[in-house]
Amino acid sequence: MAAPPVIAVVGPTGSGKSDLAVSLALELDGEVINADAMQFYRGMDIGTAKITPAERKGVPHHLLDILDVTQEASVSDFQQQAREAIAEIHARGRRAILAGGSGLYVRAALDVLEFPGTDPALRARLEAEHGEVGTEALLARLRSVDPVSAGRVSDARRIIRALEVHELTGRPFSAFMPRREYYQPAIQVGLAVDREALRARLAARVHRMVDAGLLDEVRRLDHRGLRQGKTASHALGYSQFLQVLDGTSTVEAAAEDTVVATRQFARRQLTWFRADPRITWLDWQDPELVVKAADLAR
Repeated sequence: MAAPPVIAVVGPTGSGKSDLAVSLALELDGEVINADAMQFYRGMDIGTAKITPAERKGVPHHLLDILDVTQEASVSDFQQQAREAIAEIHARGRRAILAGGSGLYVRAALDVLEFPGTDPALRARLEAEHGEVGTEALLARLRSVDPVSAGRVSDARRIIRALEVHELTGRPFSAFMPRREYYQPAIQVGLAVDREALRARLAARVHRMVDAGLLDEVRRLDHRGLRQGKTASHALGYSQFLQVLDGTSTVEAAAEDTVVATRQFARRQLTWFRADPRITWLDWQDPELVVKAADLAR
């Protein structure tokens, strides 16, 4: 008997993905797989709005709290872990429900997407070269071998990665871009938001995080190496509140900066997910949201 489609709940931060995923799991006898890259990190709870054990309502959750803040999140590792979790859930006769707003991670789990390898020595050589000649020189080289990628990237890290892939594989990095082709059957449910209402909700959520002890959480994680984490240190709220610990910002200013950054992030998420025609959008505040999403999944 064929496995049922994977259900993916997607949309911008603050739209209620975690709650809908739990409700669907209860309705459909499912288990939830986290696809929010910052919720991989142990101890990053308040600032990521990580769903609490009580809010999970007994539904098993996978790929939460799997990394220390000093470790770097990897899309390719996540792809393998998510697909293993999906297979295990289906083997138990249950429904796999992916939930999260990290767009590339969702695509990695759902879509045909190949990840080229890495070579630390090659990467180190390119980074050293970048230190000598600068970003523009490396970007010019990338244009000569992979004009498509050169038109998409501008920061040094991504330019170096694209050059590394070309040297390693002989193929342009753009050849590894995801296709809108499911790896296995899937259904994507998107939460359609009222943008002004979301803006207000995000601001209120950041202030609740501050009241709940975000600064103390950042202080604890700082002692555990947060600043050394290439991924975790850039998380929304955490980078802003590290400045409070350094004395270069105030709690009030850090909170406002986090609100602005979170709203910008939500806009980028909406742009990303709106570009995928396979997503069925449901009103985030519809009283029948769970029923309609469950009907889609069935």
